[in-house]
Amino acid sequence: MFKSVLVANRGEIACRVFRTAKRMGIRTIAVYSEADAHALHVREADEAVLIGPAAARESYLVADKVLAAAKATGAEAIHPGYGFLSENAEFAEAVMAAGIVWIGAPPASIRAMGLKDAAKKLMVAAGVPVTPGYMGEDQTPAHLKSEADAIGYPVLIKAVAGGGGKGMRRVETSEAFLDALASCQREAASSFGDDRVLIEKYILSPRHIEVQVFGDSHGEVVHLYERDCSLQRRHQKVIEEAPAPGMDPATRAAVTEAAVKAAKAVNYVGAGTIEFIADASEGLRADRIWFMEMNTRLQVEHPVTESITGVDLVEWQFRAAAGEPVPLKQADIPMNGWAMEARLYAEDPANGFLPSIGKLEHFRLPDDIRIDTGVFEGGEVSQFYDPMIAKLIVHETSREAAAARLADACAEVEVWPVKTNAAFLVKCLEHPKFVVGDVDTGFIGGHQDSLAGKTSPSAEAVAAAFTASGGEGEILGWQGASNDTYSPWSQGPFAFRMNGNPGVRLGLWSDGEPVWALLSGPQTYNDTGQHFGFTVETPGGRYHGYGSPGFVVIDEQPFSAISREDGIVVFEGGGAYEFRRRRASAAAGSASDGTLRAPMPGKIVAVSAAVGDAVVKGQPIVVLEAMKMEHALVAPFDGTVSGIGVATGDQVTADAVLAIVEAG
Repeated sequence: MFKSVLVANRGEIACRVFRTAKRMGIRTIAVYSEADAHALHVREADEAVLIGPAAARESYLVADKVLAAAKATGAEAIHPGYGFLSENAEFAEAVMAAGIVWIGAPPASIRAMGLKDAAKKLMVAAGVPVTPGYMGEDQTPAHLKSEADAIGYPVLIKAVAGGGGKGMRRVETSEAFLDALASCQREAASSFGDDRVLIEKYILSPRHIEVQVFGDSHGEVVHLYERDCSLQRRHQKVIEEAPAPGMDPATRAAVTEAAVKAAKAVNYVGAGTIEFIADASEGLRADRIWFMEMNTRLQVEHPVTESITGVDLVEWQFRAAAGEPVPLKQADIPMNGWAMEARLYAEDPANGFLPSIGKLEHFRLPDDIRIDTGVFEGGEVSQFYDPMIAKLIVHETSREAAAARLADACAEVEVWPVKTNAAFLVKCLEHPKFVVGDVDTGFIGGHQDSLAGKTSPSAEAVAAAFTASGGEGEILGWQGASNDTYSPWSQGPFAFRMNGNPGVRLGLWSDGEPVWALLSGPQTYNDTGQHFGFTVETPGGRYHGYGSPGFVVIDEQPFSAISREDGIVVFEGGGAYEFRRRRASAAAGSASDGTLRAPMPGKIVAVSAAVGDAVVKGQPIVVLEAMKMEHALVAPFDGTVSGIGVATGDQVTADAVLAIVEAG
């Protein structure tokens, strides 16, 4: 076994690999960009090497820099993680040529499965069922459109070299095909340096089923059962689970047998995933599951497989790379209980899932479940990388118990001021259809309004904010107090009173709107004076609140609340609700006045309108690429474009004016 390993990746991926390496006594080496100088994976490594500027294409994606770091530190092995260079055959060959152990798939296997069209042809030859579609060489828009028309809509355009939901578009009509194709090709070229695509028939009621496979250098390939990754948004997985709900033994046998057959067809070594799409309109059936692609690396969702099998897949990777056989025979691999994983993203579901960046001033995750993360309180969520900040993983005896426990865990998430999808995850996990396993890949899109709509704090959370404020806020009036400004009976929120304290009508501001409560108190109830109590009367009810800084209880219901210079933040159900002591000034130039501003720093990849063009509400004007995704900024109402402030290729800062639309 090698004695040191460099992880050619960042964030939670590197931290995950380091965890197993440290347990096995292997020295760990990190690489990092200038943006990641203080990142968690750098802190946790035994040694770390700076390899370039913030942009991944100038650091993490530069194979020569990674290899130079490995040589400089004496790394005996390189683990590529999942993403970046993990499926780069040329990098794998360069690592091996340098005499360093490559902890990944053989380069020939990566090449065989790396291009989706070639992989499908290989699978057809191996007897693995594949989805109907077009995988030809003619990439002219006109020909691709004719093929899509022949297949019949809806169709799915997919980047040939794609993965992770990038370079993928669902198209409903012939008229929409060319615009979707252009967007897909831009994203594919940006993410993979290859704008070629293939077209597949879009399966109605689709389920995303994938099988974890593992091979060794002695010709043995086993599977570690299936995962269901159907809960997706824009082809990005959100919640994964193992095993798949509704999977009967016969269907499981068919799909796992096909997966092993696929892996053997490319002489696979190491951890890999065979992805299938299932037509679940009549439940899971062996004759309605087709091969989609193979990921020749460890997957983000591998923890759910580890949970139900008791296997450490990274340890298995290390052992396979060292030439050892697969540690368990197929018949000896257990499947126990049910596991679920939720991906916690730094994004705002109520604002079109726009990524959120900035400092994690407050960052708390549950401590009684498995957490894979690469960030910490006080750290930064950068514009340069994927917005996933953590994975929450649970393992229970049943699916119902796993869903309930994961929902509770997501509800405990506390993050501020960066926005997250935690409350959205809770809604997904508690949705009646999800609870009974009635989901497909269109589940989130079909319930978008109820799942991703703006959430409001409960009346109890509002009472918690007033309690946590300690009686500080905008005084709107008094109950039983003198109107004399100079009277000692009216000085301060709780002035001296011979027969008890009066009530104060206190105002706070939430989302720019005033909220009020009538408070009476306070009453400290310990010798330090650090604990306080109020009676809080709001439009939502009358409550007794008490607590100490950072923690309050409203009628025996606990709330976490943090005090800031300008107000209070209360956490509830995965959401973070800010209550300001004074009205915040309105931001100028919002979309409501026709001004389209950049929601974050990024690159302009398309400008689809010109000054003088008539546009309709919802029509894309400018497309911004940030955090590995495209974001279309659209006309807020029908009108005319009166200004365009950017051109394709421009780099813009947050809040930069991109375009102006005038009504009429």
